Amino acid sequence: MSSYILELENVNKFFGGVHAVNDMTFSLKKGELAGLIGPNGAGKTTIFNLITGVYDCDSGHITFKGEDITGLKTYEVIRKGIARTFQNLRLFPRSTALENVMTACQQHHNYSFLEAVTHLGRWKATEREIKMESLELLEKVGLADRAYQAAGTLPYGHQRRLEIARALALKPELLLLDEPAAGMNPEEVQELNLLIKDIHKTFDLTILVIEHHMELVMEICPHVICINFGAKIADGTPTEVQNHPEVLRAYLGEEVE
Repeated sequence: MSSYILELENVNKFFGGVHAVNDMTFSLKKGELAGLIGPNGAGKTTIFNLITGVYDCDSGHITFKGEDITGLKTYEVIRKGIARTFQNLRLFPRSTALENVMTACQQHHNYSFLEAVTHLGRWKATEREIKMESLELLEKVGLADRAYQAAGTLPYGHQRRLEIARALALKPELLLLDEPAAGMNPEEVQELNLLIKDIHKTFDLTILVIEHHMELVMEICPHVICINFGAKIADGTPTEVQNHPEVLRAYLGEEVE
């Protein structure tokens, strides 16, 4: 049995004549906090979309906990234990922060249609449980005092935190964070670093972080994968990746003799 929780093997994706993901192969061990870096347009988000079933692979295989999930629909991937955030926020802006998280929490609770309509039977107790779980998650990401505020009126950095709380509500084993620091100032980035490390430890998660800014990933991720033009160019520790000639050329724009 494989010791890896996630494996991509020779994965390819074309958009017309563009080879967006080129023979991508990498693995994550259970409990890792890893980073996926590369210049804008390198194919990072496309890889997340392939893992989560937004796009179909043209070839290759994606394995999660030893099971081939290539070709599964997004809702099937979520049920397997993978959750993600998005580069562009996907919140319900008019709903409160609490309601946004409760919507995701309902994935793991069941009551009948009749109970939902009449608010009888299991509905009341289940809704109370969902609310408590959601409030605990909001507290974990530092938004307990914003629970009843409309998501669209939250400061941008808080909306990013809310997306993370909503992803955690799905109770994943693998959490994919797509540029969580996008649009944040340096102070907010440092706070986010602490939050990601705390979530990683508290929830015993495997986390893969996409980030355009190398500094964030290098600070918190012991395992870093760098890609360019859809192909992997480096895979190793922060020091190994940071000093890799191809990374210096492609990511930092430096010429290496």
